[in-house]
Amino acid sequence: MLILPENVKYIINTLEENGFKAFAVGGCVRDSLLGKTPDDWDITTSAKPENVMALFKKTVPTGIKHGTVTVLIDSIPYEVTTFRTDGKYTDSRHPESVSFAQNIEDDLSRRDFTVNAMAYNEERGLIDIFGGKKDLESKIIRCVGDAKTRFSEDALRMMRAVRFSAQHSFKIEEKTLDAIKIKAHLIKNVSAERIKTELDKILLSPNPDIFLTLFETGLLDCIIPELSACFKTEQHIKYHLFDVGNHTMHVVKNVPPVLHLRYAALFHDLGKPEMKTTDEFGVDHFKGHAEVSVSLADKICTRLKFDNSTKDKVLRLIKHHDREIKIGAKYVKRAVFCVGDDIFCDLINLKIADAKGQNPEFVSERFAVYDELLKIYKEVKEKKEPFSVKNLAINGNDLIALGLSGKEIGKALNDALLYVIDNPKENEKNKLLKFLEKS
Repeated sequence: MLILPENVKYIINTLEENGFKAFAVGGCVRDSLLGKTPDDWDITTSAKPENVMALFKKTVPTGIKHGTVTVLIDSIPYEVTTFRTDGKYTDSRHPESVSFAQNIEDDLSRRDFTVNAMAYNEERGLIDIFGGKKDLESKIIRCVGDAKTRFSEDALRMMRAVRFSAQHSFKIEEKTLDAIKIKAHLIKNVSAERIKTELDKILLSPNPDIFLTLFETGLLDCIIPELSACFKTEQHIKYHLFDVGNHTMHVVKNVPPVLHLRYAALFHDLGKPEMKTTDEFGVDHFKGHAEVSVSLADKICTRLKFDNSTKDKVLRLIKHHDREIKIGAKYVKRAVFCVGDDIFCDLINLKIADAKGQNPEFVSERFAVYDELLKIYKEVKEKKEPFSVKNLAINGNDLIALGLSGKEIGKALNDALLYVIDNPKENEKNKLLKFLEKS
């Protein structure tokens, strides 16, 4: 038996008492059966939108065309949607029309996966005509009805199948997986924003390395072909045990679940396929791959409509992922100056994960170095030693007084900062002005 929140019970009971059928439906039922607290509760009903709006004091007609009304109780929104069947799909994304239905079975028949096609109310219990509960227990993602038809109707469902698999550690049922391979090309009909949302959720899931499934099904070729090429690029070099793509999967899984950091891990070696050379001994080299990776990642971020802040962090991390940082406060401060204080710890975490994805025989010593760099960074922060121009004892106005202008000011501040990084005690106004006058 599921335990419904009081507000949900109130909405369902109000509809039922007025002669309508009503159920909690979809993801909230799935999550409840999994023992998780649903993010939100959706309700489906035989009542038409106008009936729903007449029965509740505060409502918003959020999707009248598709039968959806948002009911507000204690300022919490609950989507209430009329039972419906979908008309013909022509764009692999949206039905041309919807028709209201009178029974819950018709409504459940149009849904994507069996685990999402269950409904519940306290009087009738669980409505599960497609075996969703059994699939939950068996940890299987299976389409409702014919998988090829479901994906032809809405191509985003293919991404959702992979995403649910990643989030819940479920296996995609064989026929469903085969249908994705057949219909993968249809993903090109889905907007970049929708794809990005699914990619975000996959990357933040416990199984971000499921990008391998995106590659094997052909979805990755349509979404991020630059990354797909990495799975086809061998690395014949003693430091690596895997091809570029599978190495990348190890790196992604080993960085903390922070979105910009996982995207940086995902894209950090994109340039390797293009920059690969093989010497006369059969050893592969990838000189200059970081710069190419930045360029390719920049294009992908633009194509998938990343926000500017995330894009900036991703590109800086990729640019510096192979940067050598020596042990010592001045070297750490110089690195922070170049990389940015906001992502320095992320960079070290990326380096640690990168090493974990390589041949352990040759990288074990690096971990002690990375620990020491983080320790030094923490000490520098605690001592408030300057590694940013905002920490300097001088500012732009002081340099204007010296007769500098425009780009000269920025260059002078950077020169002063590099001087202070090596000579912390010189961070005094008079000393820095004298240094700049001489330089």
